[in-house]
Amino acid sequence: MIKKFLVSLAIVAVFAFYSDIKGSEKQETAILPKNNKSSLSQSTPSSTPAPADTSTPAPVSIVNIPGQSASPTPVPSTPTPTPSHQGQYKDGTYTGPVADAFYGNVQIQVKISNGLISDVQFLQYPNDRNTSIMINSQAMPMLQQEAIQSQTGNVDIISGATDTSNAFIQSLTSALSQAK
Repeated sequence: MIKKFLVSLAIVAVFAFYSDIKGSEKQETAILPKNNKSSLSQSTPSSTPAPADTSTPAPVSIVNIPGQSASPTPVPSTPTPTPSHQGQYKDGTYTGPVADAFYGNVQIQVKISNGLISDVQFLQYPNDRNTSIMINSQAMPMLQQEAIQSQTGNVDIISGATDTSNAFIQSLTSALSQAK
């Protein structure tokens, strides 16, 4: 009995440590929008001159307008919006098949709104053993979040919950295929 408790405690400790590391890695990663020159220029010292462009310039047509300079003026580029996943899936609620997770079954229900995954629910999951309850209580929110972030069934497998993760992916992928 004590041996099982210690093994369970060790698994939880490793899982918590791994989750903490993964969480801090995601917080450290900053994603800047394309063509966001204002935030990029803040990190570059203003006293350092930009390197001269030595490439051959493209031909430019110059129109002389009385009272104005004959040199071309650069047109400021506007950031282009990144394409959204709008319309990737048909709106509705889709249920995946029951998938075997060795210690129990996993079944997923996914809700699609505006063509995007808006919610993922576990209809079934291994929960008849204390260890299964402990592992899945930590793994399930991570899997749900991964699915919503990735907008696909391609999610990372949670260490310590490999069987649940694989069954989740199988059920979710099938549910999403119904939504296409």
